Amino acid sequence: MIYHVIPLAEWNAAPDRPYSPASLTEDGFIHCSPDEETTLAVVNAFYRTAPRPLLALLLDEDRLTAKCEWEAANPAPPPGVAETSLFPHVFGPLNRDAVARIQEIAWDSEGRAVGLTDVS
Repeated sequence: MIYHVIPLAEWNAAPDRPYSPASLTEDGFIHCSPDEETTLAVVNAFYRTAPRPLLALLLDEDRLTAKCEWEAANPAPPPGVAETSLFPHVFGPLNRDAVARIQEIAWDSEGRAVGLTDVS
């Protein structure tokens, strides 16, 4: 499984269509993370002020219709993630049937992401 972080409202915006975030147009791919620990580091570095609830889509790489490549973070991975870590990047819209599970980001009292809880 690979992980993609998204606000619930954005995920629900067009449920009958493949998901195409702004990063697909801006960066040419959809940003993903390789595991829960890295996903939480990404959330704490980049999504602390994102609209909530915030979800982690667990994607089955084998079910993706778009190409997925594992690449180094550019310019650098978030704090707490090894420099040698590779990140999965999906080069096309996300087909919704590749989502194997949805989890919600759990937060502590100081606004840090601390875990994932099952939604579906």
